[in-house]
Amino acid sequence: MKSRKVFAVASVFAVGVVSAGLAGAADVIVQPGQAPVVVQPSQPSTIVVPQQQPSTTVVVPSTPPTVQAADIVAQEVRAQTIYANKIKAPLVQGSVHQSDAVKIKDTKGDIKLPTVTAGVIYADTIKANSVVADNIYVRDIQRD
Repeated sequence: MKSRKVFAVASVFAVGVVSAGLAGAADVIVQPGQAPVVVQPSQPSTIVVPQQQPSTTVVVPSTPPTVQAADIVAQEVRAQTIYANKIKAPLVQGSVHQSDAVKIKDTKGDIKLPTVTAGVIYADTIKANSVVADNIYVRDIQRD
C-alpha cells in the first residue's frame, strides 16, 4: 500500500513536471475561471484635408508682329493698324483715314497667305476679300 502511494505521488509529480515543461515550451498557460477578453475595434480616424485656394492663371497676350511687305494677297487681313498706299477689298472695316501717300521702307517682298494677322501692317498694296483693323491709313481704297 505504501508503494501505491509512492507511485501515485511520483505519477502526480511526473505529470506536473511534464505539464510545466510543455507549458514552458509553448508559453501557453491555461487558467480556468478567467473572463474572456474582448477587443473592440478602434474608431475610424478622421482625416481633414485643408481646402486649397484655386490657382490663378494670368494670360499675357503676346504683341502681334509688325509686317512689312510690298504686296499682300489674302482672303483676310487683320491688324490693329494698317498703313497702305492701295487697298482692294469688297469689305473694309475700321476707321479709314485717307492720306496723300504712305512711305514704306524696307519691304520684305510679297505675302500670299489665306490669312494675314499682325499688330501693324505696312504694305504698298493689299488685295483681300476682307480687311479689318482699328485704324486704316490709306491713299487709295477700292471696294470691289
